[in-house]
Amino acid sequence: MDHLKHLDWPFFDDRHRALARDLDAWCARHLAHGAVDHEDVDASCKALVKALGAGGWLNHAVAGPGEAIDTRAICLLRETLARYDGLADFAFAMQGLGSGAISLMGTPAQRQTYLPRVARGEALAAFALSEPEAGSDVAAMRCAAREDGDDYVLDGEKTWISNGGIADFYVVFARTGEAPGARGISAFIVDADLPGFEIAERIDVIAPHPLARLRFSGCRVPRSAMVGAPGEGFKVAMRTLDVFRTSVAAAALGFARRALHEGLAQARERAMFGATLADLPLTQAKLADMACTVDSSALLVYRAAWERDQGRTITREAAMAKLMATEGAQRVIDAAVQLHGGRGVRRGEIVESLYREIRALRIYEGASEVQQLIIGRDLLKHG
Repeated sequence: MDHLKHLDWPFFDDRHRALARDLDAWCARHLAHGAVDHEDVDASCKALVKALGAGGWLNHAVAGPGEAIDTRAICLLRETLARYDGLADFAFAMQGLGSGAISLMGTPAQRQTYLPRVARGEALAAFALSEPEAGSDVAAMRCAAREDGDDYVLDGEKTWISNGGIADFYVVFARTGEAPGARGISAFIVDADLPGFEIAERIDVIAPHPLARLRFSGCRVPRSAMVGAPGEGFKVAMRTLDVFRTSVAAAALGFARRALHEGLAQARERAMFGATLADLPLTQAKLADMACTVDSSALLVYRAAWERDQGRTITREAAMAKLMATEGAQRVIDAAVQLHGGRGVRRGEIVESLYREIRALRIYEGASEVQQLIIGRDLLKHG
């Protein structure tokens, strides 16, 4: 299958190749177009998490004691899931991102309490970093946690939180004041049923996903709920995002591959001027640009994933992958919509759903402009 040809690249081990092929077969059985209800996203996300857990796929989203998160596996999983269904990719990704801090820096007790349930699809996880006035600028965070005996008391808000409203627990970042700016932030595990925690607002977006604004009003969490040491919250967040930022690029790559597939099919089948759309030189040029964008994005994605799995710092490489893959996928999908003509903007068409799905990836986990700053600053520092 052409969409699996890149598995022959030297970035992968045989276990990665087997994993991707097995998931591709599983997706073909469970995630065919129309199989996932995108109207009731809460119920669908819960069902998808259970199905992914039952299939064993969520085992790759968490790391056991002494294990490292396999970045290439996560990227292959997200690329494959995104190629079949954006909500399925979302369900998998949030289990990894929401529990990533616990996998990377949690205590043995925290890992034992939460990670097995995440892997089985029995507990939904969420990552609560962004605030109304603190998105890309984490140092502007206002949500605060003050010590009170053996507890911390949280007050403030978070917003644009994926899985908000359906998660069983949230990894929440709050200012604890050990130092100014980003150095005075800590991370806490907050169970969804704690007093003082509420869902302030559900947020609707163009590609429906569970999103919410969270409010903490005197929400008391035990000291044992802190992930990492006091003041290490920024470190916890950045280590988590270093893993999953590359996987965002992989999801964009999956969307782009599906768009290229749909564009090719439309070009071959669409009759036009006594021939087919594919016979027109302009169509061939457009398809060539789409294919080059897909392959160049894939090379950047799996270079970054491979380098991280070798234990290397990938700040620049991850930023390059996310920037190029998400921006490139937007162009590829837009071209696929154009090839479909009027059908391309009709609700229910695959390319129409891809058009809505891709837009947020250019913003979350670091907007494209932030990735440009990261790359530029790293070049000036090390180039």
